[in-house]
Amino acid sequence: MLAAMDDAVGDGVDVMSVSIGSSGAPLRFADDGIALGALHAAKRGVVVSCSGGNSGPKPATVSNLAPWMLTVAASSIDRAFHSPIKLGNGVMVMGQTVTPYQLPGNKPYPLVYAADAVVPGTAANVSNQCLPNSLSSDKVRGKIVVCLRGAGLRVEKGLEVKRAGGAAILLGNPAASGSEVPVDAHVLPGTAVAAADANTILSYIKSSSSPTAVLDPSRTVVDVRPSPVMAQFSSRGPNVLEPSILKPDITAPGLNILAAWSQASSPTKLDGDHRVVQYNIMSGTSMSCPHVSAAAVLVKAAHPDWSSAAIRSAIMTTATTNNAEGGPLMNGDGSVAGPMDYGSGHIRPKHALDPGLVYDASYQDYLLFACASAGSGSQLDPSFPCPARPPPPYQLNHPSVAVHGLNGSVTVHRTVTNVGSGEARYTVAVVEPAGVSVKVSPKRLSFARTGEKKAFRITMEAKAGSSVVRGQFVAGSYAWSDGGAHVVRSPIVVLVA
Repeated sequence: MLAAMDDAVGDGVDVMSVSIGSSGAPLRFADDGIALGALHAAKRGVVVSCSGGNSGPKPATVSNLAPWMLTVAASSIDRAFHSPIKLGNGVMVMGQTVTPYQLPGNKPYPLVYAADAVVPGTAANVSNQCLPNSLSSDKVRGKIVVCLRGAGLRVEKGLEVKRAGGAAILLGNPAASGSEVPVDAHVLPGTAVAAADANTILSYIKSSSSPTAVLDPSRTVVDVRPSPVMAQFSSRGPNVLEPSILKPDITAPGLNILAAWSQASSPTKLDGDHRVVQYNIMSGTSMSCPHVSAAAVLVKAAHPDWSSAAIRSAIMTTATTNNAEGGPLMNGDGSVAGPMDYGSGHIRPKHALDPGLVYDASYQDYLLFACASAGSGSQLDPSFPCPARPPPPYQLNHPSVAVHGLNGSVTVHRTVTNVGSGEARYTVAVVEPAGVSVKVSPKRLSFARTGEKKAFRITMEAKAGSSVVRGQFVAGSYAWSDGGAHVVRSPIVVLVA
């Protein structure tokens, strides 16, 4: 991987998109080929955007943790592929599907719950998940089978229903997945439903001696609300390798994305699926990462002289933490999302073209950071001697602030560069994390010209008598505003010791 990234830098690329995340224990920066390749790229001004991983919603699962790369989470868009499900009791449930197959006749089909149709010996804890060779053909033949997500691939569940002679699959979310509904090109008619709708269907099955359902064809719907919503599969922070750097950095569309597809592989990649397609619907941070890479290309094209750090800063500080309705970004389970879910927020490429201020950092700054973070600076670059007392990792001039183990007060230093047109005046606004006092000094920054730099301090202190649970992360933010088009926002995340 390192060799490939170094070759790309040598070829003169401007942006690298790395849709590779990890679900295992993270490697030290000096042992991580992607982190090393991204550092070499940053030295040459190349922006590297990386997938954050698909191991959410558990905390501390995010991968690609170095501050010199953009680590991308995944969220939804405002499009859905609605497919109504008409239950035999007259209740209609809205599912989603992109499966090209339809049940013939537009008529009611018998409905069965997978847990009620398994072969003897199937483990009870997975009996509802349609795992390979778990379904009884006698019990599912010609029926719509309700399966739940969990173990195994979603498309494999559809294959099992087809193997057993089922007519279609209804794939329901478990409670942990909430309203996140990924769709797949199943090998038979298949519709996916949110957790609440799956419960409605299961309640109907239990209450009826002869449950039935009609699956209507799908139609594309736009302007779906609320949107965006954080994908439950998206890996979450904190950064287990260096808690002083908030990860992920940003979120972008990664749920049910129309993507180009190799004609050398079927849309499910399953044995026996011989379909050939040019496009497929995909979900994952491997889909959200290229969205951010594309935004970086746009910013680089508009500002070819900007460093990779400046471009990352522009993307992060112009992100939004609100959905299209103006409310806070939510997680798929209905909880309010925060920086550990989305980093700085949801990407806004147009705003990133004109951020007003940027947080810049050099190759040497990153090596100094690495000297303090596990003492790996000289390992990343043997020609760089680490000082005896390098600055703490949280002093890196990064567009977000993370303090791990706040005990007493901590002062963080930052420097911004004016990239607007000439003279500008900015005022800071602070949203304090619960139980933490945050003071920014100075509160106003005045710039006489483009390219001018100004330094400021952020002092954080745990409030006496606060009810904040020790060892729990709390979040806030600070934002510089010129009273016009520019609001330069940075998240603050604090773990109180």
